[in-house]
Amino acid sequence: MGKSGLALTLARTFNGEIVGADSRQVYRLMDIGTAKPSSEDRAEIRHHLIDILAPDQEFSLALFLDLAHRAIQDIHSRDKLPIVVGGTGQYVWALLEGWQVPHVPPNPGLRQELEERANREGPDSLHRTLYEVDAETASRIHPHNLRRVIRALETYYATGVVPSTLRRKQSPLYQHLIIGLTTSREDLYGMIDRRVDEMLEKGLVDEVRSLLDMGYSPELPCMSSMGYREIALHLMGKLTLEEASQRIKYETHRFARRQYAWFRLKDPRIHWLEVDDNPGPQAEALVKGFLIEGHGCGTIAPAIEENVQ
Repeated sequence: MGKSGLALTLARTFNGEIVGADSRQVYRLMDIGTAKPSSEDRAEIRHHLIDILAPDQEFSLALFLDLAHRAIQDIHSRDKLPIVVGGTGQYVWALLEGWQVPHVPPNPGLRQELEERANREGPDSLHRTLYEVDAETASRIHPHNLRRVIRALETYYATGVVPSTLRRKQSPLYQHLIIGLTTSREDLYGMIDRRVDEMLEKGLVDEVRSLLDMGYSPELPCMSSMGYREIALHLMGKLTLEEASQRIKYETHRFARRQYAWFRLKDPRIHWLEVDDNPGPQAEALVKGFLIEGHGCGTIAPAIEENVQ
């Protein structure tokens, strides 16, 4: 049982609704590669923050927080339990820890200027500039993650304040229980590889081809997602399908390892459950005990991203 299956189990048992914390499932027309819940699951249990944007629309942490807070308030107003299901660690913790993130609209001219500079001087040049103004933020962003480096600089130039100080924390708005799933690295990699094979069998190539045929650029942020960028390269003749499949698996393995930065096995806030130990009943017992303690519907019970031992 993965995090989506566990979330559905908890929603059925505790009269819950699911709030997605995934930066890619918000996009319409991107179903297979983002592993969205099935239409049957979404018909049975209401899901929030899924299929809310076109692929060429901007999505940000600040927008996620606004929409997630609204969804949780709506769920609470109907005496139901919000269950936040994470795929994007930053989103989960920003919500639970009460981050205060500024709304900074995109600046296309500045972005183009910075992208041209990166093409001339290399992405490390922009990362060094970010490090000079905000070492804390720069240390959390890989030098070659050009989109995030540019966004951080864009925020700095728009506000005159370093991004790390803008992300203030207030007291968390919700009582919460955090449940994580863990398994061995070997088993997790096996699960990832089978999932990639299933996506290809379900039509991931046709999904990406359709997006490109509709005029959505492979340079869009949403198309940088694992799976989409590799299949786009395949369709442009730069990778064979086998090469694309292997690259997706490798990049997803690497992403899984990076989850340590957000979800640590020694974090006392997280109740880790073994995937192979039938985590459903254990998770139900945790949530039941949490609710009995008096937290009631004013809670979040997120089933977060799987991690490895």
